[in-house]
Parts: sequence; C-alpha cells; structure tokens
Amino acid sequence: MSESKLRDLSTDFAVRIIKLTETIKGHYSLVNQLERSATSIGANVREANYAHGKPDFIAKLQIALKECYETEYWLELFVKADILSREAAAEAYTQCGTMRRILIASINTAKRNEQ
Repeated sequence: MSESKLRDLSTDFAVRIIKLTETIKGHYSLVNQLERSATSIGANVREANYAHGKPDFIAKLQIALKECYETEYWLELFVKADILSREAAAEAYTQCGTMRRILIASINTAKRNEQ
C-alpha cells in the first residue's frame, strides 16, 4: 500500500476520533489521551515521509505503530467503562486495526529493503 494511502487513512482516522470524542461528556483527561494517541499516528506517518534515511523512516513508523496500539487500548477502555458504546467505537477500532496491519507490513518491508 502506498504511503499516501496510509497518510489519508491516518488523517481520516484522526478526524473520526476528534468527532467521536466531541460526543463524550466529562473524562477530559482520558479523552485527551485518546485524542493525542490517535492524532499522533498520522503525525508520525507524515514525519516518516521526511525521514533522514531508512533507519529514521522505520523509527517514525514504529512510533506510529505504538500510538496505534495505545489508541486501541483507549478505545477498549472507553467501551469497558461504558464511556462509549461498542457500536460507537466499532468503526474506529476497525480503522485502527487496518492502520496497524499496514504499519506492520510497511515496517517489515522497510527493514527487508534496508539489508
């Protein structure tokens, strides 16, 4: 998958999370954590496009992957704590999983091409 597709997915995902969190009343520190991790995915994907060499590119994608895992955690926590309904979080969780798989594949490809 092209980097521009991942860039578009991560931006769309950040917008989805921002809109989703606007529906949550209270829990401001938790909402902030979710917003920060979700928007960081796209920011790191963008940074990877301007990396200083292959190791920096891989490092930025690995940070994006870590943020993706963190975002999945926050979504799961919000559902288990009844802050969000499972239905409200389902599409975001699916989208996050898609990005996670793309990031893993991209990191593995970049590491193979580095050798």
